[in-house]
Amino acid sequence: VRFALTDEQARLADAVRSILEAECPPAAVRSAGRSADASVAGLWDTLLATGVPGMAAPAEYGGLDMGPCELVPVLEELGRAACPEPVAGHAAVAIPVLARWAPEPLAARWLGSAVSGEALLAAGSPVDDLVVAARRADLLVLCHDTEVHAVPADQATCSDQPSVDPARRAALVDWAPGKSTLVADDPEAVAEVLDRGALAAAAEAVGVARRLLETTVAYVSERRQFGRAVGANQAVKHSCADVAIAVEFARPVVAMAAWSMAKGRSPTDGGTVSGDVSMAKALASDAVDRACRSALQCHGAIGYTVEHDLQLWLKRGWALSATWGDAAHHRRRLAQLLGLV
Repeated sequence: VRFALTDEQARLADAVRSILEAECPPAAVRSAGRSADASVAGLWDTLLATGVPGMAAPAEYGGLDMGPCELVPVLEELGRAACPEPVAGHAAVAIPVLARWAPEPLAARWLGSAVSGEALLAAGSPVDDLVVAARRADLLVLCHDTEVHAVPADQATCSDQPSVDPARRAALVDWAPGKSTLVADDPEAVAEVLDRGALAAAAEAVGVARRLLETTVAYVSERRQFGRAVGANQAVKHSCADVAIAVEFARPVVAMAAWSMAKGRSPTDGGTVSGDVSMAKALASDAVDRACRSALQCHGAIGYTVEHDLQLWLKRGWALSATWGDAAHHRRRLAQLLGLV
């Protein structure tokens, strides 16, 4: 099976890239890391105007009724820009989970507001303790054992936690599960939260890895030592080539996982949606880890400084690699799904 973007998906991704290039340059990402809520001034409103935060919401609530195959290329662009806005948790996890599992009164209460921008939603992973953008959120989609809950902000207490990436603000959330917040009591619902979050993180990680590769290749092509470009050295070429291979292996697997989620079945014999997602997240985490390591080594001393923009993507890559389950977690999960352990 070949996974290629449709013309519509490509145009949407290009439009998002244009917005991010104009409104989310590296200077804006730096400023977001120093701001109170890690936001880029005006960017969320621009994204709302293009319909990005409500992409996956049903049309009856004002959304675009799009699925994972449309979300993934957009999320990849957000990763490529190291965008601090919490689009992934809002658009790729919370909205589709509520659309599928929430009782009608709850869905009616929140989905329209999420699409219009009146409410910002955040989602917590069942395998991580930290919730990104928890303090900014009006509603948090959280898991407890086999249950998924929708917790209003006034029923939760957020404790900010140190993060490797200051533009990706995370917090521990103290809350009490109850009947009033219950969305679903079903292990399948919890698995879907993890699948959607892991797929979103994988897509963003691929975007970060691609940007790191582009930046590194450009740098080693221009930087000269001993009378020639640093990139002329075979070890540097091999390092960049290894990153390119890792990215090119991960990217189509992420696309396959999006297709699996959209169709509710895997295109592989004996495969599952969760298995495809775990494979995608493992490969994407590996790719961005390799990209970070290679970029830092190839840039040399300048890559270790906060003054250089490279650190913006390094920190985002490290965070995305670990969140919603790291590569080791998803390899174990895949092995369990395949009955190997």
